[in-house]
Amino acid sequence: MEKAISVVGGDLRIIKVVEMLLRDGYKVYTYGMELSEELMDIQELEMCPTLDEAVKNAKIVLGPIPLTSDRKNLSMPFSNIKLPIEEFAQKVANKTLIAGHYPETMKKDLKENNINFIDIAKREEFVVLNAIATAEGTIQIAMEETQRTIHGSKILVMGFGRIGKVLAKMLSGLGAEVYCEARRDDDLAWIKVYGYKPIHLMNLDNYLDKFDIIINTIPFQVLDDEKLDLVRKDVVIIDLASNPGGVDIKAAKNRGIKLIWALSISGKVAPLTSAEYIVETLYHVLKEL
Repeated sequence: MEKAISVVGGDLRIIKVVEMLLRDGYKVYTYGMELSEELMDIQELEMCPTLDEAVKNAKIVLGPIPLTSDRKNLSMPFSNIKLPIEEFAQKVANKTLIAGHYPETMKKDLKENNINFIDIAKREEFVVLNAIATAEGTIQIAMEETQRTIHGSKILVMGFGRIGKVLAKMLSGLGAEVYCEARRDDDLAWIKVYGYKPIHLMNLDNYLDKFDIIINTIPFQVLDDEKLDLVRKDVVIIDLASNPGGVDIKAAKNRGIKLIWALSISGKVAPLTSAEYIVETLYHVLKEL
């Protein structure tokens, strides 16, 4: 039986995924990628003019990560087409959809269309591996946006999840003075064990004026108007949290604070490696299915 998969939309990581799927013997049908120069001359690839054509011959549909950037349309940076997510859900009815970061408002439509939807971005193996590229990309931004070396800088990592752990280790290895914020006592204990300086969220206000760089991984607004009054004016804040982010953007702008909102950074700084992580996780999912 022919291995077939439909790929709809997505960034440069997904373009690389398409190439890897073809290499591994899959029949690939794409839609929403017509502007990709990398895919234009691949004869084995079926670049379909309509969504209906792209999904009719495959039971598995791979979508973007994240699925949407504006909560209205599918994320398709390599296309001029606007595809509303409600229309997309209707077109992939009764199929298995593998994508990332489904908005809560869309899940009802997916269920009503009998779609088996899987969030690849929540798979542990993907999240852990992707944290490496995210951390490296964050450090690249920090080096480009500050006038200091990482070595010797006082850096706060907010949140001690997977990305926070990897970031703290890399920054410490570069000689930074690393502080880590967390709420849970067990996380604070591990922060101390690893040799970083722990800060409980409740005590954060007492430390905010110390840092050259603040990196946020917490997916809700922590650095609000009041807390931004406490940071140094020359601080660089890098926000890795998904929409709506963890920093009050307007308040930061009003204060002239340098804020970089680095969404999906792994796909921008290391698209090939990130694509390898996606394919590895995708094959795990397909095996389970």
